[in-house]
Amino acid sequence: MKNQDHFKFSTGVIAYPIAFVLTIWLVFWFEVRFRFHFNDYGIYPQTLKGLRGVFFSPFIHGSIQHLYHNTIPLFVLSMALFYFYRPIAWKVLLYGILLSGFLTWFIGRPSHHIGASGLIYVLVSFIFFKGVLAKHYRLIALSLLVVFLYGSMIWYALPLEEGVSWEGHLSGLVTGLVFALIFKKSIAKPNKFEWESPNFVDADDPFLKHFDENGNFIEHLEPEKEQGQPDVIYTYKENNNSE
Repeated sequence: MKNQDHFKFSTGVIAYPIAFVLTIWLVFWFEVRFRFHFNDYGIYPQTLKGLRGVFFSPFIHGSIQHLYHNTIPLFVLSMALFYFYRPIAWKVLLYGILLSGFLTWFIGRPSHHIGASGLIYVLVSFIFFKGVLAKHYRLIALSLLVVFLYGSMIWYALPLEEGVSWEGHLSGLVTGLVFALIFKKSIAKPNKFEWESPNFVDADDPFLKHFDENGNFIEHLEPEKEQGQPDVIYTYKENNNSE
């Protein structure tokens, strides 16, 4: 797949993130409207019943503030994922939910872990590390932008604040790094110049022919003679006969 095929806008780049965001808002509206509480469907570590939260927890939020703080980064990062990593975007999202959720279930405290923040950390980690490893200038620029916007989130992957699922955040960071290492196919490769080819010969390059062996510019080049073309010598003889 060519590089321009990777960085190509489509309706899915916006439609899929919007659909995801609308879904988590719809779930929260349903809870408020009909007085349901889905917190019990979150991840509860080291219990068989708590495994169901691996699937449901990204769609459940404890408050409007919790939901609001997750909405913008989820939309921005998922949109970047579908634009820059379209061939593997769904794998990163679906497997990211499952793997980060299972890691949270494995290492988490005995409490219900809910929210899409684990997935957000998957996206932050994957986009950053994949851009660095891919060595493509556009992906590196995206990595730097992610660090600028969401670099401070790294502190919430540590047990510094009460009531925050740092285990879910840490699981997301680890999952994103793992994905950046294993998802190598269908990633845009940096364009290579002709001089980077192992078969490149300096003497055959039209530009380098304008320089001598000392690096001095040659203003006038002798026209090359085609192979097999004979030399033609014209002789002019002055007519000295007088009328």
